[in-house]
Order: sequence, then C-alpha cells, then structure tokens
Amino acid sequence: MITKDEQKVLAATTAVDTLIKEGKIFSGMKIGLGTGSTAMPAVKRLAERIADGTLKDVKAVVTSFQTQLACEGFGIPVYTLNDKCIGGHLDLSIDGADEIDQKNNLIKGGGAAHLREKLVEYNSSFLAIVADSSKDVQSLGTKFPLPVEVISDARVPIIKELEKLGASCVLREGVKKAGPVITDNGNMILDCTWKAPVDPAEMEEKINKITGVVECGFFTKIHPVAFIAREDGTVTVR
Repeated sequence: MITKDEQKVLAATTAVDTLIKEGKIFSGMKIGLGTGSTAMPAVKRLAERIADGTLKDVKAVVTSFQTQLACEGFGIPVYTLNDKCIGGHLDLSIDGADEIDQKNNLIKGGGAAHLREKLVEYNSSFLAIVADSSKDVQSLGTKFPLPVEVISDARVPIIKELEKLGASCVLREGVKKAGPVITDNGNMILDCTWKAPVDPAEMEEKINKITGVVECGFFTKIHPVAFIAREDGTVTVR
C-alpha cells in the first residue's frame, strides 16, 4: 500500500509518460500547467523529460505564482495566453483536482488558483487530470468545499445569492496570515458546501451569473482524461 503523496507522484509520472508515448505531449507544444500538490510532480516529471532530451521547445502557460516559480527553477520557459507564440490556445493542459466525480466533472480551487486554471484549461484542446484515490468521489459539492472567487465589495450580496442556491458559505481565512485569503488576482474566496449533491454543470452556470462572482471551482465544460493512482500502486485511467 502506498501513501497519498506517493499516489500523487505515481499519477503525475504515469500521466506525463503515457501522454508522451501516445503522442499527446510532444516537442514544440504549448502546454498549460496547473497548481497544487499533485500538479507539481507533473511539472517536475515534464522537466525531467525535457532534461533527458525526450521533449524540446515546450512552451508553458502557468496558472499561479507557485507554478511560475517551479518552472523558473526547472528552466521551463513561461508565456501567457496573450503571447503571439501561444495565440490564445493551448495543445494540452495537465493539472490536479480536489474532487472528480464519475463523469469526470471536477471541483478545483483548493489552492485558490481556479480562475487562472479555468482560463488555461478551457482554452486547451486536451486536459489531463492527475489525482490520488481520495479525490475520486460519487458526487460533488457535499464534502470538499466549492471555491467561489468574488470581488470583495460584493461579498455579502453574493453570499445571499449563494444561500438561495442552497449553499453554506464560509470566507476562506489565511494560514500564516491574518485575515482572509487573497488570490493571485486580488480577490476573496468563499468556500461553499451543500447538504445534498448538486448538478455541477447547472450550478456552474448559476453561480457564474451572480454579479460580483469572478469564477467558481466547478469544471464541467471540458471533460478530461483522469489518471487516478490507487493505494495498491495501480493507476486507473478514466
């Protein structure tokens, strides 16, 4: 039996190596790189395959300061979606998830980077998700809180609208920082849970229509291939 941290490395390594073998990761490609404890091993494995000569001229678009710093350390060149060589669209993105349901709908944003992750991943031709077995769930919205990034001045009216949708909302507080979490974009995060499972596609639309909401952490408009590592050392590809 392997630990969650070992599962994360296994899922990330398997995903990168499999996608290279299948020709979905290739030299010269434009790739989006996600954020968090499972995405970082994927960034590391990608860097290793660049270092060993398997991949060349990879152009990365990152989703957070964390990922940017990692790419700087590994020597992976970083661009934005606006750069001419990227042209607003990516060949592939690879990222982690906080929850994955049986239809591969996702909750993301435990690292408060879901806005940039969605910008990158909804503008990608292909999305690969890497995860440990604890992230594989039957339904979304009742256990791991859904992050909703909001304009700070609209926090109270947004909470009222979210409560009308059945959500319980908590303002995310910082760790080793007094006060609320402030995202890389200068906004606040509301963490939302429901007593019963919700339709994530329907809820993504409804939440994002609330004035003052910047983006929510439901990802339902791009269906990824998920690499889910198990305690027994196997990887399920779904």
